[in-house]
Amino acid sequence: MTEHDPDTETTPAPDGPGHDPIHRYEIRVQGRLAARWAAWFDGLEVTDAGDGTTVLAGPVVDDAALHGVLQKLRDIGVPLLSLTQLPDDTTRTERL
Repeated sequence: MTEHDPDTETTPAPDGPGHDPIHRYEIRVQGRLAARWAAWFDGLEVTDAGDGTTVLAGPVVDDAALHGVLQKLRDIGVPLLSLTQLPDDTTRTERL
């Protein structure tokens, strides 16, 4: 049996190799959702687009979280119109 030596283990930094960076998304859905839904959608900003649609926008930590948001929309019966990954902004503060 070998002894476990934590000093020899390496763990990549959150933005290092093996980790996906946090991406920002814009999700447009049919209908109007009140801003109070933001907490249920993992803090995404919920905005009435004024044309009968709602935009959920903000950072999503990984693919599993994105799928979770999409699943919540499906569960409440909100039709998905579009999903757009927004360009990376290297000056973002959410990584700090």
